[in-house]
Amino acid sequence: MPPILPTVGPSSDARPSSGRLLPAALALAVATALVVSAFGARDQTTWLLETVWVMLGLPLVILLRKRFPLSGLLCGLLAVHAMVLIVGGHYTYAEVPAGDWVRDWFGLERNPYDRFGHLMQGFVPAILVRELLVRTSPLRGSRWLAPLTVCACLAFSAVFEMLEWLAAVTGGQAADAFLATQGDVWDTQWDMFCALIGAVCSLLLLSRLHDRALGYGPRT
Repeated sequence: MPPILPTVGPSSDARPSSGRLLPAALALAVATALVVSAFGARDQTTWLLETVWVMLGLPLVILLRKRFPLSGLLCGLLAVHAMVLIVGGHYTYAEVPAGDWVRDWFGLERNPYDRFGHLMQGFVPAILVRELLVRTSPLRGSRWLAPLTVCACLAFSAVFEMLEWLAAVTGGQAADAFLATQGDVWDTQWDMFCALIGAVCSLLLLSRLHDRALGYGPRT
């Protein structure tokens, strides 16, 4: 998310009305979960690396809430994504209990929580990117909106994989918990593929709902 965003003026036809209570409640829930997750985290370095996005994103959303208020849909999705990151940071992605249950129930070879996390890495940012493009560019109603949104999500996923690579190079074995590869040599490719699937599914399932949350219908 860029540090400075243009103000959506009174003449804009894309003004989300998320209200004040919902964003405040979600922000409080995320902040509380973040603080609680720090206690008893299995690996403090992994916790910091996984939750730093929440530490940066939550204050930014709060600071820009008047100049660039987000739609209620996006606020909810960002809160869910933050919780996914917080849980992964607390347990490490390879050891999240819910993932162990799914692995054992379906007879999988690995804890799938990391895959779920990367699916969310495409699912939620797709709506974030879409909202930014709709409200700050001429792309609203354009056939290019969806493919450019997916491309942006893939670009972010690729950058994240580069950060994981940097952590592996600098941290060595100490970064294993953060990488959560679980012995899969194709983990990087799977991560980006999951982000791609997440972004596409998000646009297919939520685009119309997102339009209503922003307060307009598609251009004709």
